[in-house]
Amino acid sequence: MDLCEQSPSYVRAIAPYQPGKPISELAREMGLKEKNIIKLASNENPLGVSPRAKAAIKKQIAELGRYPDGNAFDLRAALAKRYKVPDGCIVVGNGSNDLLEMAASVFLGPGTSAVYSQHCFAVYPLATQARGARAIEVPTKNWGHDLRAMRAAIAADTRVVFIANPNNPTGTFVSGTALEEFIGDLPRDVAVVIDEAYTEYLPPDVRYDSVPWLKKHPNFILTRTFSKVYGLAGLRVGFGLMQPEVADLFNRVRQPFNVNSLALAAATAALGDTEFVAKSIKMNRAGMETLERAFRALGLEYIPSHANFVTFRVSQAATVYQKLLRQGVIVRPIAGYGMPEHLRVTIGTPKENTRFLAALEAALD
Repeated sequence: MDLCEQSPSYVRAIAPYQPGKPISELAREMGLKEKNIIKLASNENPLGVSPRAKAAIKKQIAELGRYPDGNAFDLRAALAKRYKVPDGCIVVGNGSNDLLEMAASVFLGPGTSAVYSQHCFAVYPLATQARGARAIEVPTKNWGHDLRAMRAAIAADTRVVFIANPNNPTGTFVSGTALEEFIGDLPRDVAVVIDEAYTEYLPPDVRYDSVPWLKKHPNFILTRTFSKVYGLAGLRVGFGLMQPEVADLFNRVRQPFNVNSLALAAATAALGDTEFVAKSIKMNRAGMETLERAFRALGLEYIPSHANFVTFRVSQAATVYQKLLRQGVIVRPIAGYGMPEHLRVTIGTPKENTRFLAALEAALD
């Protein structure tokens, strides 16, 4: 028998995650110069790295010959101070993806199920399938989470519910009130993972604080990332807040030294760089308004977004995507998310947004 056939069938059936196309890859494929390419595909911060984080990285370079702090003491202490929670409630991961994988490892396996929404972040179905668990995908309502339907979909074998708020790739949002009511209505033996990777981009009028829910809902797990507004996507660092007993389980499956030294130092510094965060949010809001106006002028339907990207519908999306690539503009096709007629574009700098819109108009001709 072939060696690969010894792998569980549910692992062999996984379709690998497809990331946004790197600039270097497009340059090779199209014979373009990297400096002439803009990437608006992966929801990265167009301002780059927080200045405080950059300074912390430079300082840490001299220590790269040593293993990182496997307990992430400094970062956990900073997070505990920021969110006013005991450090025993905090687990640090190699990006928030790592925390999502930990949740699946802790609670899922053959004979169990996970509930998540249609058009959800790709890691939820991947993590579920990799554990041999059953996937329960609930249809969206106006491209967003249908909480009532998700509650009804929970089965006797359900162990985890995954919700991204705002959601990726649709950018839709569930109010804090509705979300907490949903958590409170769940059985206590079902973990609910709220993935708040884009929460910093929420406008003040809809922003909510989910951290206090930890005291009321022992099955609540909150994940966040430094990859978006903090500009540390290349270093991969995120964190989860949860009950200490749940954190203990996460740490049992967490890989030793799962977050590198540069990431730990950078995240600790970035957490205090409020000026950079405010600048990033302001640029994002202005860029979102620019793109929305342009989509309306072009007669293109788009999904109102609460994140740092916007998803829009376009006829022959795959063709338009290729035309954009030939102009050196990378956006994200999302057919793999069940949205073959849509493209997702990250909000960039004013210059990048202008370049994208000009390329899009040319691609639509």
